[in-house]
Amino acid sequence: MIAPDTLAKVVAQVDAVGLGETTVTALRQAWPGVHFTYCSEDDIPARLEPAATGAGFGVYLVSGADHCVAFTDHLEAATGLVLATDSED
Repeated sequence: MIAPDTLAKVVAQVDAVGLGETTVTALRQAWPGVHFTYCSEDDIPARLEPAATGAGFGVYLVSGADHCVAFTDHLEAATGLVLATDSED
C-alpha cells in the first residue's frame, strides 16, 4: 500500500528537483519499501490516467500482487510508482 501522503511527497520532491535517474535514486533511498520506475509517457498504455501529475511528468501506480507487476488504480493495492516524463519533453 502506498499512502496518499507518500504519493504527494514524491510528487513534491520531483517537482522541486526535476525527474531523472538521480531523483529516482533519491526516492528509492527515501522510500525503500516502494518500487520506483522511470520511463517516458510513451511507454505507458494510452488508456491509463496518472494517479498524480507534476511539472512535466505523470505518476502511475503498479502492484506486484500475484507475482506479476501490473498497473492499478488503487493506492491500497499499489507497491510501486512509475514516474513517466511527458512525451513533449
